[in-house]
Amino acid sequence: MPKTSVVILNWNGKKFLQRFLPSVVANTHDEQTEIVIADNGSADGSRAYIAQSFPQVRLIKLDRNYGFTGGYNRAIALISSPYTVLLNSDVDVTQGWLTPLVQHLDACENVGACMPKIRSFSQPQSFEYAGAAGGFIDMLGYPFCRGRMLNTIEQDKGQYNDLRKIFWATGACMMVRTELFKKLGGFDDDFFAHMEEIDLCWRMQNAGYDVTCIGASEVFHVGGGTLPNNNPRKLFYNYRNNLLMLYKNLPTGVHFVVVTLRILLDWTSALIFLLQLRFSHASAVLKAHASFLKLKKGKRNKHNMLGMSRLNGVYRGSIILNYFLLGKRTFEKLKRIKGERS
Repeated sequence: MPKTSVVILNWNGKKFLQRFLPSVVANTHDEQTEIVIADNGSADGSRAYIAQSFPQVRLIKLDRNYGFTGGYNRAIALISSPYTVLLNSDVDVTQGWLTPLVQHLDACENVGACMPKIRSFSQPQSFEYAGAAGGFIDMLGYPFCRGRMLNTIEQDKGQYNDLRKIFWATGACMMVRTELFKKLGGFDDDFFAHMEEIDLCWRMQNAGYDVTCIGASEVFHVGGGTLPNNNPRKLFYNYRNNLLMLYKNLPTGVHFVVVTLRILLDWTSALIFLLQLRFSHASAVLKAHASFLKLKKGKRNKHNMLGMSRLNGVYRGSIILNYFLLGKRTFEKLKRIKGERS
């Protein structure tokens, strides 16, 4: 049995597999590691390409597209390795990228998930939007990253090369303890895509595990391969899933206040979209709220829920306020974030 399984979820991504799978195989494959492609019912010839070009890669054939959440849940249910890496198909890995992640989980039994530093494939000197150097969250549930504050992306100058406790690790490249993933129920299938990894990491912290970013490892991510950041469908998932995540994981009482505030702020966003004549975006926000109300029944986390002030990687303030009114647009300008450098 391999020690680590690197699982790449694919859906009609043959072009990404052709471009990046050779790098993964060259820089990853050894006797302790297996590479797995979980195919979400692709119809673009991906399966034939894998079978013909990379027979050493394990192929899990799913019958249809179950989304990011359902696809990974079904694939990881078939994984027996102690560690699983969830790796996007549009990620270019570097030589030795996996070793620091494995060594960290070996050494720290209290760490449930970790991630490398993620830089942009198209602009290698800059961090990448979907993870950068570790994910954080503010008291109202707005996620952000070291190296990426809202739409401001920093250049990598070595400022985040440390090992740091964070709130969430990006699903673009994250290593998890396989059994812990299964024990916690994996990803929430109702999320389908977007923010499911934040919800998972939140549940890990509530269960007593840390999440970390390891600056000694780095990969390069294309990003936006499925849905661009300004796509109304992506907007729908982000607004809906953020509310679901807050409703599920915040302590009783607090969740009502925070979710209510977020709904009011979301309506403000919808109004701004309307004034900008971006009707599909405004509609996406309203549809997200309707879907949230439909899905929230029975979602409250049954495990002990910690207050946000007791969790690592929480900014005890408002990112929106700091970014737009105070001009604080880099992580290093923020204070009061629990999660000391290790």
